[in-house]
Amino acid sequence: MTVSVASLGAGAGEWWGLSWRLILAALLGGAIGVNRQMAGKAGGLRTHMLVSLGAALFLVIPTSIDATIHPDAISRSIQGVATGVGFLGAGEIVHQSRAKSGKPEVKGLTSAAAIWATAALGMIASAGLWQASLIGTLLTLFILGGAKWLEAFIPVKRKEE
Repeated sequence: MTVSVASLGAGAGEWWGLSWRLILAALLGGAIGVNRQMAGKAGGLRTHMLVSLGAALFLVIPTSIDATIHPDAISRSIQGVATGVGFLGAGEIVHQSRAKSGKPEVKGLTSAAAIWATAALGMIASAGLWQASLIGTLLTLFILGGAKWLEAFIPVKRKEE
């Protein structure tokens, strides 16, 4: 039995467009992942590529169905991905005890935020907004790397508990 692309509900042009959006999502996630991996963070290349691609795939589902049947499907999918990836990011946050003071220390907030932003970039790429996804990736990379030097000029006052 031969199954043609047309019988799967999409023409060749639609398959190419979908493929391009999914590849773009994976590549943009990879750019963020390379940055995190080079910084020695736990969530690296593969994690960010998979988060971005997964978010893009979850958005493909509601965009492929009849919007008149489920008009809020896209909104619910975006909300679900954002919430689910938030839990993944929470797993990236590690609570450790300081050896000397014994006070809890929170680490991994930036990595968690990067995972969350990566999912958003994947959804944007999946929606076909490639310009916005490229600009978002560049801004994310600037914030992760380039803006770090700004922190040296900002006084930090931590409240001791």
